[in-house]
Amino acid sequence: MLLMTPLLQAADAPAPTPLPPASADHLPRWRGFNLLEKFMQGNRKSPFLESDFQLISKLGFNFVRLPMDYRLWIKDGNWEQFDEATLKEIDQAVEWGNKYQVHVCINFHRAPGYTVANPPEKTSLWTDPETQRVCALHWATFAKRYKGISSDRLSFNLLNEPHSAKLEQFVAVITKLSEAIHKEDPDRLIISDGMEWGQKPVLELKGLHIAQAGRGYAPSQVSHYKANWMKGNENWPVPKWPTLTPLPGTLMAAQHKPEGPNSIVINGPFPAVATSLRLHVMTVSNAASLLIEADGQKLIEKSFKPGPGEGEWKKVVFVEKYKSYQNIYDKDYTIAVPAGAKQVTIRLADGDWLVVSEIGLKPEGSASEDTITCDNAWGKKAPPITYNPKNKSAPFEGMPAHDRQWLFDQNLKPWIAAREQGIGVVIGEWGAFNKTPHDVFLRWAEDNLANWKQADIGWAMWNFRGAFGVLDSGRADVKYEDYEGHKLDRALLELLLKY
Repeated sequence: MLLMTPLLQAADAPAPTPLPPASADHLPRWRGFNLLEKFMQGNRKSPFLESDFQLISKLGFNFVRLPMDYRLWIKDGNWEQFDEATLKEIDQAVEWGNKYQVHVCINFHRAPGYTVANPPEKTSLWTDPETQRVCALHWATFAKRYKGISSDRLSFNLLNEPHSAKLEQFVAVITKLSEAIHKEDPDRLIISDGMEWGQKPVLELKGLHIAQAGRGYAPSQVSHYKANWMKGNENWPVPKWPTLTPLPGTLMAAQHKPEGPNSIVINGPFPAVATSLRLHVMTVSNAASLLIEADGQKLIEKSFKPGPGEGEWKKVVFVEKYKSYQNIYDKDYTIAVPAGAKQVTIRLADGDWLVVSEIGLKPEGSASEDTITCDNAWGKKAPPITYNPKNKSAPFEGMPAHDRQWLFDQNLKPWIAAREQGIGVVIGEWGAFNKTPHDVFLRWAEDNLANWKQADIGWAMWNFRGAFGVLDSGRADVKYEDYEGHKLDRALLELLLKY
């Protein structure tokens, strides 16, 4: 929905202030966005836009990260030949950063021998010496090109979300790339993403005198709900925030899976009236016999047998690798739990595996249903929980919350510890895809932003214009403002400016 309103007032567009000092042992609390013009070969070939830098500065932000694909600046697939025309487009972005007082962080989203995207590189940066030499050559070329530009204005972010490397391999590669840069420009500020897709700081890099970058995508059930490049998220329920920690919902029979058995146990005592138990079944693999018991007595045993054609399922999915059907049912199944039951067990009596995405409990006469969100985590055991409908604010006991404190404890504390070791820290990417309900996104975003402000750590949202961004995000549940040719998410903008 488009809402026509006046343009931003002067209070929303403060004059640019000089960029703060930046060093490897102390990064400022930058706030800004990722710009995607050279993010990926094939659909991101255009030059960066001066209007982005102008608007980012006008709206009160001071940082851009440029995730880029090295294939865009080489000639004819020769990774040792550089295309000057493309490099000049990157030069332009660096100059616009200076013009509008916006720090520019250059990142290799795809580097020679490494990418988090598809298709994979033909050689491995982690193990192949020749690939390491070429990647170091690329960074040395950038270092030489921008030598003399202050690190307050420009930084290098080596690799995007490193993964699938042993610690010693990772440290060795980051060392080679850092040394290649500092040989050409000893003063250049270097930032390394943490390991495990940027989620884990690496104290072993401290001796290199480089900063590190984390991520703000936890939990992915909020940040990447229905993102089309994420496998398996068709099983995810509509996200909520704050919420109880999702219960592992992949049920497995003991006799067929080494990770099994996995069952769900709900302790009572249940109310003195019958309670409606609703299971939302998402995916069933091959065949499964779902058994629900109350105090050891069978309430129902339901057989699932996905296959081709039409059936109970919503979508047929044949997985060639396993030669089996893993159909998506996306369907509720409801039974009654007897009054006063002491324990309910939900398990597979036989079969492969089955994913429950949500459990609902509604005592007879109750005006509302109490729900538990489940995820499809593989091999995780669901802890026993206790159902107490008299506790209206927290009817499920034994389940920790996903909330601001959880984000701080699970995702931020390791980065604070790294900074206390003299390592500069920034959150290089964060945000939520446009299918996450807007109100959920804003609550989750505010908890992250408040934590980062408390920790004095900067951030860059993915992205500025687009599905994660403050402009042109394409959300169906936002009242947009018409702003300088774009659709502005005013509620998100005001939240970002608050922190």
